[in-house]
Amino acid sequence: MSDAPATMEAPWPVALLGTKLRDYIDRLGTVWVEGEITQWGASGGNVYGKLKDLEIDATVGFTIWSSVRAKIPADLKQGDHVVALVKPNYWLKGGTLTMQVMAMKHVGIGDLLERLERLRRQLAEEGLFDASRKRPLPFLPQCIGLVTGKDSDAEKDVLRNAELRWPSVRFRVVHAAVQGDRTPGDVVSALQTLDADPEVDVIIVARGGGDFQNLLGFSDERVVRAAAACTTPLVSAIGHEADRPLLDDVADLRASTPTDAAKRVVPDVAEEFARVQQTRVRLSSRVTSLLGHEIDRLATLRTRPALADPSWIVDSRADELTRTVARGAELIDRAVERSQREVTELRAHLRALSPQRTLDRGYAIVQRADPEAGVPGGAVIRAEADAPAGTELLVTLASGAIGASSTGPATAAARTDDE
Repeated sequence: MSDAPATMEAPWPVALLGTKLRDYIDRLGTVWVEGEITQWGASGGNVYGKLKDLEIDATVGFTIWSSVRAKIPADLKQGDHVVALVKPNYWLKGGTLTMQVMAMKHVGIGDLLERLERLRRQLAEEGLFDASRKRPLPFLPQCIGLVTGKDSDAEKDVLRNAELRWPSVRFRVVHAAVQGDRTPGDVVSALQTLDADPEVDVIIVARGGGDFQNLLGFSDERVVRAAAACTTPLVSAIGHEADRPLLDDVADLRASTPTDAAKRVVPDVAEEFARVQQTRVRLSSRVTSLLGHEIDRLATLRTRPALADPSWIVDSRADELTRTVARGAELIDRAVERSQREVTELRAHLRALSPQRTLDRGYAIVQRADPEAGVPGGAVIRAEADAPAGTELLVTLASGAIGASSTGPATAAARTDDE
């Protein structure tokens, strides 16, 4: 075999390239791989199939020779989740690469449970299962979104029971794979579609039960996170009591079966009508009781003297008012009379102290006249020295005034006589 590099002038033969590929692949040895059987066909005792990755779209073909087939489980089939010991094999004549299976077995339930429990703990720590996140379902949804398998019993159960309970209810159904590797992607897409529809009031994810492995798609992390991201209330109706998928924990409500989901989401029109009738009867009875009680109370009040003959209130108040008015008039008269007496007494005191009374008894008031100013009534003369001879005087009498002139001091004899 030539090891010279291939050039345009000296290219390798196809057989040489194929041989080099086969030798290189043979050196890879055997390896354990995990995946889902998507194709399984037997021919001449051998099995030819394909193994698909569990997460992304990647597939490889495999071959199980008859000598190996007797050593692997006889119940292997399409859709099974398996681990296989394979050896890459390049077929030189056909130019194809296949995996020669040396051993194959179902993925152990214990392994799946361990992975599932680990994911459950992780999501719980993130708070996706908290009760505070649970939203109440609408009392009467106008439109229900339904994610289920096409033509499945679960779909028929939900639709039939919901329509029996409330005939006018509407559904928007999005079909999805509910088993196998397509389940997570289909369910996520359906949830996002229905959650984006403003007419959908609640979403039901329904499947009619199944074994543990068939329900694994509803424990897929993508499905759980998509359900947690929904803003529309979500009901999980997978219908499996023994092994609850993670979707049950993140949903706002878990229903035991699709039929139970329909009953939990849609109220029964007959029950609601009966409840309304019962409420009307209770309200009518209550109102009648209240009215009867008030009528009796009014009748009791009307029998009281104050209401039986209400005129006595006016009459008694009228007499009281008459007495009060009379008393007020009497008090006012007394107050006026007393005030008049006080005024009379004060007038008498004032007159007794008035200079006019003194003048009336014959006395006079002598004042200096002030001819310069032309104003009568100057300083009052109280002593002889205040009025030298020739001083012009003004003498005020009890009635009127006269002018006079001082002649000087009077004689002592005259003063004595006067005294």
